[in-house]
Amino acid sequence: MILSAKALSLFSAGSILRRASFREGIIMEETENRRQTCCFTGHRPEKLQVPESLIVEKLDLAIQTAICNGYRTFISGMAKGVDIWAAEQVLSFRKCNPQLTLVCAIPYPGYERRWDQKWKTRFQDIIQTANAVHYISQKASYRVYQARNVWMVDHSSLVISVYNGSKGGTQNTLAYAKKQPGCAIEVLTFP
Repeated sequence: MILSAKALSLFSAGSILRRASFREGIIMEETENRRQTCCFTGHRPEKLQVPESLIVEKLDLAIQTAICNGYRTFISGMAKGVDIWAAEQVLSFRKCNPQLTLVCAIPYPGYERRWDQKWKTRFQDIIQTANAVHYISQKASYRVYQARNVWMVDHSSLVISVYNGSKGGTQNTLAYAKKQPGCAIEVLTFP
């Protein structure tokens, strides 16, 4: 069951991230410092010329390093490719470390509607088990994607990225993150 965007949008601006967890009809809230929050950005599969398994391997190592450095909350923008792969890895780590939190920052309800069934299933599996789902807007628009990226960076002190130098949302997110004080960037590259 998914709550309305209003019920799940329990996030405040600034350095404190409020998390909502929906389990058996109860919303539980707790706070988390931005210093312990990491978000992901990266290309969709069609822009990458690298097998999923290689990207997931590097994401796995980057997430493990972030956890070792004290990061406990991870935000995924839930786009096909890097965002979904990273979210799946966080959920995998959460099985052994229940202190980890996954927040799904989704541009708008129905965002995945036009995807093929394989990606829709992965998307739905993630949001059903995530600690929180945050909808940026109630409707689709060109601007909502960058608004999602800004929201993720504004609530994080680390951005883990898979970036191949091409123009688009990943490039824009990294450019924005570079301008934010106290925001570290880790770019995973592939030969």
